[in-house]
Amino acid sequence: MNKALHGLVYLFVVLAAAALWFEMQLNAKRGELGARNRLQEEYLIKLSKTIEMKDPDKGSALELKKDVSPVEARIVDTPDTENVLDEYKAELEQANLATFSWNDAQRDTLRYRAFKPDPMNEGKWVMDGDKPETVGSDADKLLEQLVEGSKNQQARLNTTRYEMAMLRGKLESVVAELNALKLVARQDKVTIEEKQEIIAELEGDKGRLENQITTFKSQLEEANTALVSKEDELLSTKDDLALKEEDLAKAQEEINNLRQLLQSSFQSRGSSATVGAAISTLSSGDKGKIVEADNENMFAIVEFSEEAINELKGGDANRSLPLLEFGIRRPGFEGPAGEFVGRIRIRQEVKGKPYVICDILAAWEQDKLRADDVAFAD
Repeated sequence: MNKALHGLVYLFVVLAAAALWFEMQLNAKRGELGARNRLQEEYLIKLSKTIEMKDPDKGSALELKKDVSPVEARIVDTPDTENVLDEYKAELEQANLATFSWNDAQRDTLRYRAFKPDPMNEGKWVMDGDKPETVGSDADKLLEQLVEGSKNQQARLNTTRYEMAMLRGKLESVVAELNALKLVARQDKVTIEEKQEIIAELEGDKGRLENQITTFKSQLEEANTALVSKEDELLSTKDDLALKEEDLAKAQEEINNLRQLLQSSFQSRGSSATVGAAISTLSSGDKGKIVEADNENMFAIVEFSEEAINELKGGDANRSLPLLEFGIRRPGFEGPAGEFVGRIRIRQEVKGKPYVICDILAAWEQDKLRADDVAFAD
């Protein structure tokens, strides 16, 4: 009997240990299921914030006019156009639409989606129906809304993709047309620039020709003015020439008289009258100039200044003319002695004239004497 009781006790102990082990395993599974349920709740809450609740409102039609008139060499004030966004769904551009964004109330509904509150025992939950499914429950309705919103959002996404493909096709067409127009535009630009260069060259030539015309006109006016002036000068020169011819005739007559006087002086050299004692020196400086020089007969006619005559003969002209020597220079002459060209010696004065006949001294000759050479005293 005791043995039977000991066996029963041992059996109960074994059964109790097995029950405890199963309880521990059940609690572990229950914790795992609770963690999975909480993780599923969190992800459903997060997913609800990405699903839009309803379709966007119908947007207003957009209008983008495209010029479809051909490109021709003429101005078109009102070109033909078409709306490239005629079938474009503008509502697809709407952003930040309202999402489900579930809160704690929906979290509780999801947590107890297979149960419902016990009407007999407040705070307790009982199985919603005989079956553990969630069909028709509040949680099922929430999930159906989320699924329906996902489907609608996916449909809008597919529509957006289609519209993007259509828009890409239109963009490719516009780009191809633009590229073709740019080829033509580049060629036109090259032609325009070439013609602009030609026009610029022609404008430059035109400007230069206009400047030349202006210069020629100015030169012509100056030439006409100069011609009139030259004609006036010619008339004046003719008058002066007539006067010079008269003066030349008088001078020639006077020279002839001097020649006769000089020839007569050859026979009476040194016969000039002496009234007072002649001087032997003069102050240095220019005294006169040669009127005429005869280098063959070695004499020259010199016109002395009034001061020189007074110095030679005295203030009352009572002295005889001294036989002094004078140097001759020619302004601008460049010889071995500079401007010096020779020397002369006084021979005889011409009565009533400021002229004196002088001998040319051959030993001092640097060049042939000529009219306008200057006589100076050393």
